[in-house]
Amino acid sequence: MAQEKEKKKLIKKLRNRYKLVFLNEQTYEEVFMLHLSRLNAFTFFGSVALIIIALVTLLITFTPLREYIPGYPSGQERSMIIQNSQRVDSLILEINKRDKLLKNIRIIMAGGTIEGDESKTDQSDITNDEQLIDFKKSKEDSIFRLQIEQEEKFNLSVYQGKESPFQIEQSFFFCPLKGIVVGKFGESPDHFGVDIAAAQESRVSAIMDGTVIFTGWTVETGYVIQIQHVNNILSVYKHNATLLKKMGEKVQAGEVIAKVGNSGEYSTGVHLHFEIWHNGTPIDPETFIAFN
Repeated sequence: MAQEKEKKKLIKKLRNRYKLVFLNEQTYEEVFMLHLSRLNAFTFFGSVALIIIALVTLLITFTPLREYIPGYPSGQERSMIIQNSQRVDSLILEINKRDKLLKNIRIIMAGGTIEGDESKTDQSDITNDEQLIDFKKSKEDSIFRLQIEQEEKFNLSVYQGKESPFQIEQSFFFCPLKGIVVGKFGESPDHFGVDIAAAQESRVSAIMDGTVIFTGWTVETGYVIQIQHVNNILSVYKHNATLLKKMGEKVQAGEVIAKVGNSGEYSTGVHLHFEIWHNGTPIDPETFIAFN
């Protein structure tokens, strides 16, 4: 009972109304009068405080003032974060493309075939379709075949279209770079080409007509460019300073494709590491090209 009485007494105090009067100091004339209660005062000042807090929150959230809060990134930092995340995504895509390209090149150089070619058809579907086709020979077809076979016995042109096997000795290679050979072919187990020392920024040329199949940078060999030529000949140019061609471009023999440099961890000075591959096998470039 005592608690209820104290509670009622507190509520009564909160509801008690008071008169706030403003008087003129000289004339004691009543200027302004306001009727208030404790409850009304608490409600008024609480609402004002909530409104001020809301306005300050909105001001900090949607204006540049939020950058002055400790730990909150500035506009420039947030822009850099977004750019770095986009660059990371782009680098991941480029690395995946490079790894896939290198994997396909290794398979081709080893004499294998690339898997996952969309141009390949399902062999099971072809087999099922062939079983539904009727291959019975007609009488007219048999007579026509016999006439063709008799004519081919006396036709010399049938044997004139056969080409002799390709010999790499028959090819002419343009010198990629004039300089001094400082590293011979096969001087170490993994040295599949020759090292040619020359002045910085000297021009590197394509040895034959072909198509650029790879341009990029690796930690070990720096800036690298690879060109696919006819008759399954591949030329590789490593440790360049800059590359002047892009992947997929056509080049001609003697055309400038890069400039000599000293890029990559395996480089010991300004030089060009040059390789020739034929049917997946490395060949000594000095056998076919004079670099001096």
